[in-house]
Amino acid sequence: MTVQRADARRNYARILAVAEDEVAAHGADASLEQIARTAGVGSATVRRHFPSRHALLDAVFSERIEALRTHATELADAPDARAALLDWLAALTAYATSARGMADALTPAGTDGPEHVNACSAKLTAAAGPLLHRAAQAGAVEQDVTIGDLIALVTGIALATEHHPDPGAEADRLLALTVRGISPRT
Repeated sequence: MTVQRADARRNYARILAVAEDEVAAHGADASLEQIARTAGVGSATVRRHFPSRHALLDAVFSERIEALRTHATELADAPDARAALLDWLAALTAYATSARGMADALTPAGTDGPEHVNACSAKLTAAAGPLLHRAAQAGAVEQDVTIGDLIALVTGIALATEHHPDPGAEADRLLALTVRGISPRT
């Protein structure tokens, strides 16, 4: 295990704080050079701590992702498996819609190369997998639906509503429409 020097830890914290502000203001396309300037470090220092834009976004949204993971755990034993999954999807949609750049953090990191694992999506997949599994076992969701499918749908909804006058309401409407599409036909 490598122990970071105190100045490296301070730089990391300062870069992350500035990145959170910049992403909130400008979304996932926030300038890495501007983040470095505002944090008072060089771009190489930013790249050393965050080797890719997705790595930076993963760090920026780690608290939100952790809250979604906790919420999935709380819902894991809910009596109604379908309602639990839909509750979690609504929370994911609300987070992805309200936090500029989060939808981009959930998209595949194709530009970072195949070796990059999308940490945000991986954490959400692990947390929500049991909710989807229970819902599928209960017959509330088609068997071939994956958490990756659901994250992709929510990401698409968040990106599609980003410039809507009321993104939250439009995202809720589109999620309801999507849910009708993923539910089995009876």
